[in-house]
Amino acid sequence: MDGVNASGVRATARIRARGDGRGGTSLPVLESDGPLALRRTRGSGAEARVVLVGAMSGPHGGDRFTVRAEAEQGARLRVGSAAATLALPGQHKGEARYDVRLTVADGAELYWLPEQLISVRDSELRVSTQVDLSAGARLVLREEQVLGRAGEEPGGLAGRLTLRIAGRTVLDQELACGAGAPGGWDGPAVLAGHRAVGQLVVARPEFADVPVDARVVGEGAVVLPLAGPAVLVSAVAPDALRLRRLLDEALASLAPASA
Repeated sequence: MDGVNASGVRATARIRARGDGRGGTSLPVLESDGPLALRRTRGSGAEARVVLVGAMSGPHGGDRFTVRAEAEQGARLRVGSAAATLALPGQHKGEARYDVRLTVADGAELYWLPEQLISVRDSELRVSTQVDLSAGARLVLREEQVLGRAGEEPGGLAGRLTLRIAGRTVLDQELACGAGAPGGWDGPAVLAGHRAVGQLVVARPEFADVPVDARVVGEGAVVLPLAGPAVLVSAVAPDALRLRRLLDEALASLAPASA
């Protein structure tokens, strides 16, 4: 573990995947410590699968978690988590941080599909996700946030999602919800009273030749083309189950015609 000090726990997990030259994917780097535990699970075909397991609860106030995943040329990597992540209040003052850094090379594919992040009352968490794709990379990224447990007011939750393709920024958005967020976050222009919000980013080189049209999917989700071979799906829902259904429906609608 990187360490425990007056400001909380610091921990890092690292994944590096690369094509093995035989039609499969190897994992030369699979390192984790403290509250972050990585486990390789049975893959399918050329795909390697990794599950992030929470070895302890958290993040708590003052904690700093970092996850880095890199898919090199020829790699097919799918990363998920064993359970939802709970942002919790802790004995250390100040916000917790959860930073995700993803890199995907030409000819590589990454599915980043963690379970929901739940903002617990009195917690304070800032999440930052930065994604760097080469022009020929493929990505499916899902983020889901649930504001409070059943019958509970949420803590403070702020997130930033940045996507760069071939060095060009095509998405850079921030959302702050719950305690301490600017007024209006729960109003009709943002969450409209919903308690679950999610984002889905899909990047494929073929989108450059066959762009995706903007459209509504289901009740509460919208597909928006980005200024590059990628689309953003934004969704709100009353609960986590309906949010997942909306995002799954949107992803299915983006599947290639031959799929």
